[in-house]
Amino acid sequence: MTVERLLKDEATEEKGDRARMASFVGAMAIADLVKTTLGPKGMDKILQSTGRGHNVTVTNDGATILKSLHIDNPAAKVLIAPDISKVQDDEVGDGTTSVVVLAGELLREAEKLVNKKIHPMTIIAGYRLAAECARNALLQKAKDNKQDPDKFKSDLMKIAMTTLSSKILSQDKEQFAKLAVDAVLRLNGSTNLESIHIIKKAGGSLKDSFLDEGFILDKKIGIGQPKHIENAKILVANTAMDTDKVKIYGARVRVDSMAKVAEIEGAEKEKMREKVQKIIAHGVNCFVNRQLIYNFPEELFADAGILAIEHADFEGIERLALVTGGEIASTFDNPESVKLGHCKLIEEIMIGEDKLIHFSGVEMGQACTIVLRGASSHVLDEAERSLHDALCVLSQTVNDSRVLLGGGWPEMVMAKEVDDLARKTPGKKSHAVEAFSHALQAIPTIIADNAGLDSAELISQLRAEHHNDTTNAGIDIISGGVGDMEKLGISESFKVKQGVLLSATEAAEMILRVDEIITCAPRKRENRM
Repeated sequence: MTVERLLKDEATEEKGDRARMASFVGAMAIADLVKTTLGPKGMDKILQSTGRGHNVTVTNDGATILKSLHIDNPAAKVLIAPDISKVQDDEVGDGTTSVVVLAGELLREAEKLVNKKIHPMTIIAGYRLAAECARNALLQKAKDNKQDPDKFKSDLMKIAMTTLSSKILSQDKEQFAKLAVDAVLRLNGSTNLESIHIIKKAGGSLKDSFLDEGFILDKKIGIGQPKHIENAKILVANTAMDTDKVKIYGARVRVDSMAKVAEIEGAEKEKMREKVQKIIAHGVNCFVNRQLIYNFPEELFADAGILAIEHADFEGIERLALVTGGEIASTFDNPESVKLGHCKLIEEIMIGEDKLIHFSGVEMGQACTIVLRGASSHVLDEAERSLHDALCVLSQTVNDSRVLLGGGWPEMVMAKEVDDLARKTPGKKSHAVEAFSHALQAIPTIIADNAGLDSAELISQLRAEHHNDTTNAGIDIISGGVGDMEKLGISESFKVKQGVLLSATEAAEMILRVDEIITCAPRKRENRM
């Protein structure tokens, strides 16, 4: 009996081993793409957009690279798009490259096992056992110095320097680590990074970057307005301050003399004057607007001694409202219901060639601004991404203060425990557990390869070192041998490592379960001629 074709003409399906192969190959290709960016000696990628202007981004940030890729392979999409690398970036800010690389290695090992005729479900069961064992190994080795503020701060500095050492800021990592730690400690345990404002100003070198207490708005103060205000009351608004013209599309007003035109203009001015009076009635001495403020209202504000700032970008005013404790208003009829922002001093400052407005002594004490300087916009963008990663990791570490050593040490600790488990596990599962241990060792291998070191030699030395339970051995990229991670001050956040381990295992598991890929027929364009 013949069955008619089930799917539409152009739809395709792949089954069984072919589907599995396609998913493995796609996921491994993605892992190979980003693995050269891993570690302190990782290389950068240039990403060129296809849009107008063909914008170029130079980066080695795993999340940025993966976000910019347009990919056809469905399994590869599981590793990217809104999936694991993005979750890792949002949750803990760092470790995006490691997640994808580890997931890729787990699938590479799984492929060998599938070829040996071991069922994917058996492999998944083994991987689950191994992941649990690896997590427990990390838990036992994690240190927590939350009770000792000095030690904790030095832990944070080490974590920040380790995070930054694989980025563009690695040359000045001590300075930037200090910036990031100071900014995060001001948050008092909050993970909301909104109150840390990063401003990029081209010019100078990265060394000239600094942390400023308070809030800096990238705007100039208008002509004839006060340049210095103490005990400011700030009204943050999003309202149209052009003379309220007849805003009906295509409206026309017919008049029979010029005097009537003057009357209309007079009425418009009067309406604007009323609006300005309502704003002044709030008792403010600084008015920040999201939209433009035209000459006439600006003149009225200047006469009233009010500093009017126009066209502040939306992110700027949202953040300004947040840090000064105000709310964004758009109507001004009920002054008592509008919440004003407060700060001790508003003044104009210069950074490089540009004038900016500085709000100090703001209501939200933990607010601060990091001003980045650098040679070009590409350098500044990459510096901002690097700093953002460090800030995310630190803000998470302040809450979950457990710390591990870095430099491939956690992977080797996990691999050793998982290997021991493999020897105790009966049945086919033990092959999968052992494969998990091989995949974990791939991360230090890649770090060594990227630095041009002999990875086989180094990993075998590390494995021997790790038979001693109290060892701190990891890869010392600078000397090119095995080093003591504690003495070198290389630390990582427990939360990042745990995130990498669990996300990568789950993603690999998801791709392993696939046994059929169905691609829908493309929608045909209708010929509307």
